[in-house]
Amino acid sequence: MSDGLEDVVAAETVLSEVDGQAGRLIIRGRSLDDLAGRASYEDVARLLWGGFFDGLPSDFGPALGAARAEVFAEVSALDTGLLALSPIEAMRALTARLADGDSADVAFRLMAAPAVFTAAVVRGQAGEAPVRPDPTLSHAADILRMVKGRPPSQAEAQALDTYLVTVSDHGLNASTFAARVIASTRAGLGSAVLGGISALKGPLHGGAPGPIIDMLDGIGTPENAKPWIEQALARGDRLMGFGHRVYRVRDPRADALKKAVRRLGEGSNVLPGRLAFAEAVEQAALAILKERKPDRALDTNVEFYTALLLEALAFPPSAFTCVFAMGRVAGWIAHAREQLAGGRLIRPQSVYVGPMPKVAA
Repeated sequence: MSDGLEDVVAAETVLSEVDGQAGRLIIRGRSLDDLAGRASYEDVARLLWGGFFDGLPSDFGPALGAARAEVFAEVSALDTGLLALSPIEAMRALTARLADGDSADVAFRLMAAPAVFTAAVVRGQAGEAPVRPDPTLSHAADILRMVKGRPPSQAEAQALDTYLVTVSDHGLNASTFAARVIASTRAGLGSAVLGGISALKGPLHGGAPGPIIDMLDGIGTPENAKPWIEQALARGDRLMGFGHRVYRVRDPRADALKKAVRRLGEGSNVLPGRLAFAEAVEQAALAILKERKPDRALDTNVEFYTALLLEALAFPPSAFTCVFAMGRVAGWIAHAREQLAGGRLIRPQSVYVGPMPKVAA
């Protein structure tokens, strides 16, 4: 038996390979280094979906733009009750209003949903009216425009695009496995995506980047990094942004996002200082973790520079997991379709360790 299904192979996939020993991520035959900052999110979504739907367009931009405009109609359901929820819960509730199914049209609406609904929720919680999508823009540019209420700079749009590509798929992680389990029941892509969102919400999966901002703000200065981290570890706190279930070396997505943050910071008076501070905290944390836990591979993971990038793009930390879902939804849908294409109902066994009924004398 394997606790947490560690090292258990539950599916064969053509979608992505996470090489934990080499620190390498391959998405449909392309390395992350080849995609991040070079290919658009629309291009990577088409790469993931290729062969799983009939009649996919060669350019995902117009189809995804039209889907954003279509799902915006559901923003009218955003009331005070939903706005009182966390952004991920409100976004999930609005996504649940979309019709379920397995077609490409359903898939495009589901890929558009986290972007449109998160933007509306963020603005609503700030007391501002939602911004209608612009189908002519790229997905990343329109997300930022719907959140900020103004067209983003090219650097901002490129930074978010890099992030969406970087997190688009990542092996059989918890949310992707949840989506595949649901897809295996033939429940529909909408049900699979809602399951993925629910799994991503957890702090041990996609809910971690927000607390990294709290950590950075709590540390305050580079000089305070070492004592703050030592005190946190002495209390038994988990240090967010470090360590990964699969990677035994540095998470390659961390480097991709660090490059994106550095590019975004060019010409900024604030971000370079924030990046330098974060790098100082990172180095202090790595040194302390190596000293305290020499037998464990605890290196920087994707969440650390995710937090810095999304903060620089003015997303509130409460919505960071929603932005993660904006990227990962392409992978969830691809895995759901792959499961439908040839997978059986996922039904593992369990080992009963509870009490047995008493045998009558």
